[in-house]
Amino acid sequence: MTEITKLPGSIERFVLHWGEMGGFWGVNRSVAQIHAFLMTAERPMTAEDIATALEMARSNVSNSLKELSNWNLIRRVPVRGDRRDHFEAESDVWEVASRIAAGRKAKEIDPALETLRQCVAEAENDPNVHPVALKRLREMLEFTETIDRWYGQITTVARPKLMALLKLGARIATLIPGGR
Repeated sequence: MTEITKLPGSIERFVLHWGEMGGFWGVNRSVAQIHAFLMTAERPMTAEDIATALEMARSNVSNSLKELSNWNLIRRVPVRGDRRDHFEAESDVWEVASRIAAGRKAKEIDPALETLRQCVAEAENDPNVHPVALKRLREMLEFTETIDRWYGQITTVARPKLMALLKLGARIATLIPGGR
């Protein structure tokens, strides 16, 4: 792990852990570490501040800031008396999760849907495709379309109701006929 200096131990652990988790989400470790650092910063930070605190190359920080901006997870903010760019992270955890989910959907679910639709259409017209393979492709398409519809619907639920649903956990199944 990259050692981070000049940060309180708990913040350093969080930054390092968030960086490790970024790899599981398909995000570069540096990008995730910078995001964590900015989420816990008490004030907007310059790229130089970030590079120094995280002991990263300035070019790496610049590229990572661009990626975070593309994900809409950070923003430039003006600081009176300083012409340099300063950055701050979105501080609303729900908003962060929502933006990450939207980005993941765009990068993973949408392309998967497009590919599955093409595969099913081609397989339906190909006499060399076994009926079992076609059935499984259709099932995967149906599942992925269901996830896509669920995502579209869940994004319209008001935050307090969404929190209540999340807190219900598996107990929500008791409200569904046949559920336990």
